Amino acid sequence: MYNGKTLSLKAIENGFVEINFDSQSGSVNVFNQETLGELNEAVTIVQNSADIRGLLLSSGKSVFVVGADITEFTTMFAAPKQEFLQGTQEANRIFSQIEDLPFPSVAAINGFALGGGFEVCLACDSRVIASNAAVGLPETGLGILPGWGGTVRLPRLVGFSTAVQWVTSGNQQKPEAALAAGAVDSVVAPESLREASLALLAELADGSRDYAARRSQKHSALPEAAEELSGLSEKFQAMIQASAGNHYPAPLKVVELMTKAATVGRDEAIAMENLAFYEISQTSQARALVGLFLNDQFIAKTAKGYAAALGEKLPPVAQAGVIGAGIMGGGIAYQNALRGFPVVMKDIAEPALDLGISEAKKLLGKSVKRGKLSEEGAEQILAKITPTLDDNAIAGCDMVVEAVVELESVKKQVLPAIEAQVPSTATITSNTSTISINRLATSLQRPENFCGMHFFNPVHAMKLVEIIRGEKTSDSTIAAVCNYALGLGKKPIVVNDCPGFLVNRVLFGMTFGLEMLLREGADFQQVDKVMEAWGLPMGPAYLMDVIGIDTIIHCYSSMTEGLPERFSKGDRWPTETMFNANRLGQKNGLGYYKYELNEKGKPAKLVDTDAVALLETIAGPAQQVDADEIVDRLLISMAMEMVHCLEEGIVASPAEADMALIYGVGFPAFRGGICRWMDEEGLASIVERGDKYAHLSELYRPTDRLRDMAAKGERFYA
Repeated sequence: MYNGKTLSLKAIENGFVEINFDSQSGSVNVFNQETLGELNEAVTIVQNSADIRGLLLSSGKSVFVVGADITEFTTMFAAPKQEFLQGTQEANRIFSQIEDLPFPSVAAINGFALGGGFEVCLACDSRVIASNAAVGLPETGLGILPGWGGTVRLPRLVGFSTAVQWVTSGNQQKPEAALAAGAVDSVVAPESLREASLALLAELADGSRDYAARRSQKHSALPEAAEELSGLSEKFQAMIQASAGNHYPAPLKVVELMTKAATVGRDEAIAMENLAFYEISQTSQARALVGLFLNDQFIAKTAKGYAAALGEKLPPVAQAGVIGAGIMGGGIAYQNALRGFPVVMKDIAEPALDLGISEAKKLLGKSVKRGKLSEEGAEQILAKITPTLDDNAIAGCDMVVEAVVELESVKKQVLPAIEAQVPSTATITSNTSTISINRLATSLQRPENFCGMHFFNPVHAMKLVEIIRGEKTSDSTIAAVCNYALGLGKKPIVVNDCPGFLVNRVLFGMTFGLEMLLREGADFQQVDKVMEAWGLPMGPAYLMDVIGIDTIIHCYSSMTEGLPERFSKGDRWPTETMFNANRLGQKNGLGYYKYELNEKGKPAKLVDTDAVALLETIAGPAQQVDADEIVDRLLISMAMEMVHCLEEGIVASPAEADMALIYGVGFPAFRGGICRWMDEEGLASIVERGDKYAHLSELYRPTDRLRDMAAKGERFYA
């Protein structure tokens, strides 16, 4: 009856017709403009055909429809309001036509039916789901809300409270939960999905099962009284405020919309949803979170592209090696074992090996306790780690991570020893946060097989791995290490060698800004509170305590030696004063704050009058500073250093730059990254604010290229 590039329509048994989603251009089905256009054609044919008794929606892929094509969102969000609304109204018109057909419809849900994929299922009279599938409306995770009837049809099927919980959380729902809520009518084995769906469609078509009453329910207002809806709305808003605050407006918008739409019929409620969808799409958070999703896809594609560019398939890592145990080495070894890589963990001291194994056991124990792993499964993973003091044990390793102490002299002794033991084709990496890869490479006979591989602590929790290319690093080495990092479940971003690499170099732009503020008498506690309110997971003083004051001082030396034109320390440097007083942060319980173990055994941050008194010796009693100035003093210096990194080719794109900060230091997702933040503020404003503080430090001075971009009205993201 109809064959398109994304779906087909055909007549099947018993007078039924089937719309089968099966995109020719991808491994999954998505709702893009092409799919919507073809669905419109198919539904129009169905409407105008005689003797049809029922419609089946199905998928030819391993999933149903995974949602809208998010790559189209940028253009969609930039469209004028009326054009935007026309687009959402058109999609809703098609879905409502399915719902209003003069015969029943059933959706056979396999794999994932998410976002628009679930919304089209909700438009059907009944839904049958495979036992290994899942449904959900994840739009709030992108800073938006369902725009194709999800907020309207779902509460009319599962009730107001359940629907609000599903939509505001964005969580995927397993078949059992969907059945219990009333979102689906049956859960069946995957191999029985088609047969069961057609059987249900036959019952609806011959009248043995009623669907008219449900249609009436889906067209009508909800039964809850206005007072009850108001009370539920207030409860949900309070819960969202407590968990997400004001930085993520989409869930609050959902509650507001669904409360209002509950009192009217389907078509009026859909019109309300269309308008709310437009309004939320115009927020900076929506642009940031959609951009983050697209950037995440971009960095994954880029990482895979290094191998693709070689024109050959890289062999998988057969045996990994980690040199240097302890907490960091143990974390890297654990991640290898968790992802299925057999790994040799080598050290020169038995206590370090014990600590590394203890770290792996601790992490596995947590998974067992949470029910994510069985005891047997944990033992099998742990068995993949071979702790050893024997140098020869790494002889069979084809991928080695050196993770010894952060001293160049030590690493230059260890790296040649590794090279002498492993095959000539093996890849050697150094887990270093500051030491020049080019300088380390001088100790090796095969520098082309060597690069940096900077893991972030704690390894199991931090997604980013910086892959640092040295001057002599080969393309095949970069490809192999990117593939390895992806295999570890990490987000690899390739950067070029420079002091601090990318993340630390940019991060120290912020901490140097803090040092200058404190030296002028600012209150570090106020600074932390302001920056946490702005969205950082922890304020900069607290962050330095967590990293370790001694580590910060060590890294500062790399920055001041490597980039002295911008990273220059004055006298009375606050963090150096802390270090000289043996305040090392959380590791010894004293830093900017003091730390005591709480009831969960974790270090709790407390105000320490000794630290306050110590800082008063530098600048006198602490003074309150305007919050906007605090934000500018810390972020503009950070932003300018990222601009330098982009212009110098340290990082290849704004997308990679932003994702490095989000995954490496927890830069707030709703800001989208430092480059997107600059775009949202306007580059002209960033330049103006940089000039305002340039007399304090060259860290604030805008580059000529940035001035040119600002003058032309350009952005980092077109």
